[in-house]
Amino acid sequence: MAEVYKSMIRMRMSCHDAHYGGNLVDGAKMLQLFGDVATELLIMRDGDEGLFKAYDNVEFIAPVYAGDYIEAVGEIVSEGNTSRKMIFEARKVIAPRPDISDSACDVLAEPVVVCRASGTCVVPKKCQRK
Repeated sequence: MAEVYKSMIRMRMSCHDAHYGGNLVDGAKMLQLFGDVATELLIMRDGDEGLFKAYDNVEFIAPVYAGDYIEAVGEIVSEGNTSRKMIFEARKVIAPRPDISDSACDVLAEPVVVCRASGTCVVPKKCQRK
């Protein structure tokens, strides 16, 4: 594979994303972000959204809370005729500081990795435009 395809999105987790007590965000939200990153990667590579076939590994490493800013990154690491193997990482880059005030936040000196995954997407031959 000659060209390297990478993508990144960043978003703030809201109270609507909190699924558990203590404003804890459901881990499935990280997988949703990875799905969005995968879609962008496939559009960049093939000119088509393709389909996410399967995750072969998912690791939830640290908790995510409402108010956290999460950066999700992904990269195509190998490809076949229709398959695209990808790796993903989600990092907390900003965290709220309710101990200071309701609107205080800190940019973290070092991002905290909250989730890693790898998986395979497929773009049918007839849909590949690049």
